[in-house]
Amino acid sequence: MNKEKEINLENLDKKHFLHPTSSIKQQQEDGPAIIFEEGKGIYLKDINGKEYIEGMSSLWNVAVGYGRKELAKAAKKQMKKLSFSSAFSTFSHESAILLAEKIARLAPGNLNTVFFTSGGSEANESAFKLVRHYWLLKGEPERKKIISRKKAYHGVAAGTTSATGIVEFHQMTNSLAPDFLHVDSDSVAALKKEIEKEGPKTIAAFIAEPVIGAGGMFIPDSDYLKGVRKVCDEYGILFIADEVITGFGRTGKMFAVEHWDVKPDLLVFAKGVTSGYFPLGGVIISEEIHDLLKEKSQGTLFHGFTYSGHPVGCSIALKNLEIIEREHLVANSSLMGSELLNGLKKMENQFHCIGEIRVIGLLAGFELYENAQTKTRFSEKVAPKIVAECAKLGLICRSVTYDDSDTIVLAPPLIITKEEIEKVINILKNAIEIVIEDKK
Repeated sequence: MNKEKEINLENLDKKHFLHPTSSIKQQQEDGPAIIFEEGKGIYLKDINGKEYIEGMSSLWNVAVGYGRKELAKAAKKQMKKLSFSSAFSTFSHESAILLAEKIARLAPGNLNTVFFTSGGSEANESAFKLVRHYWLLKGEPERKKIISRKKAYHGVAAGTTSATGIVEFHQMTNSLAPDFLHVDSDSVAALKKEIEKEGPKTIAAFIAEPVIGAGGMFIPDSDYLKGVRKVCDEYGILFIADEVITGFGRTGKMFAVEHWDVKPDLLVFAKGVTSGYFPLGGVIISEEIHDLLKEKSQGTLFHGFTYSGHPVGCSIALKNLEIIEREHLVANSSLMGSELLNGLKKMENQFHCIGEIRVIGLLAGFELYENAQTKTRFSEKVAPKIVAECAKLGLICRSVTYDDSDTIVLAPPLIITKEEIEKVINILKNAIEIVIEDKK
């Protein structure tokens, strides 16, 4: 790479590109952390030719890996045939119809009708509006409150920011939306107590990620989601499963709720549906909800996005889901998740600092302590330093440091192999040795 070109790109980045979920100050002082140029399989390459294992599937979403020619061909074919068509006013097109049917077939329970969006934030926002509309049609307009969990992440639109249970996202603005409540992330009793305190007839829905992702990778106890379903049924409250991160094989099942045999009333998806090759998301609603909408709705449903059901995005999604099924990537997620767990357990035996390993499919996280046995934390967070060292060594991963967390998180592409898992573990070990110098 021409050094002059690299410097020019860095300067242009500083001046013109306001990065999402990034430190503005750090960007101005240091420029972009890495400028990526190409990707293939589980690897990314920067503009200087350095190669990285993308241990987070970028933003949990590049399920089938980079450089899939089939997906590029699907996009090209659809662009040449029908580049765009609105879905407003009941206009329709083949790829959206076929994708809605495909997702309905894959979804658990009687989730059978799909509303398309451009991504996860829009999808969760749509879920909130749809459940409130549902209660209006049922003649219960007082049911408008949404309960979510502390540590949960549901997006950054007005409603989804308010539903997110991570304080830092609330502090970014000064006007959160009303009627959003938060309860402890692992307590059915806390949910029931909040419902009774507020009044069941004021609650529209409870939303939960089956596995908390951005908040630190937390897997629920075996009876938690079943308990949630029971409480929602008891009080007549709708249950929304936010599977933006966990959907389409990430946890070793097509959808994470299948691990606990729980059937939500609405299921939100995005990310893995196109493996990041196109922005696409949506909400799947139950037959009961759809039946009521059909029976009670009058006139127009005044909700929708320009790119709802985008023909190119839907065509890419159909091909992406075909790849996931043909290459048995849901099963590979489960199998390689076991390999990842074994590798992390070996690390735990080697280092004093590793504890609370949490793995489900190809979602993994572990805590860092000065002494994991006594759960004594370091005087300052070390996860960001380890993540930075991993990047130097050729591995992209993530740190989570909200509240007391000092967490490393991994979510590699579903195509990863045993040999590549070993590379990930070896880089992690080397980074920990450099940062902490702590061997048992």
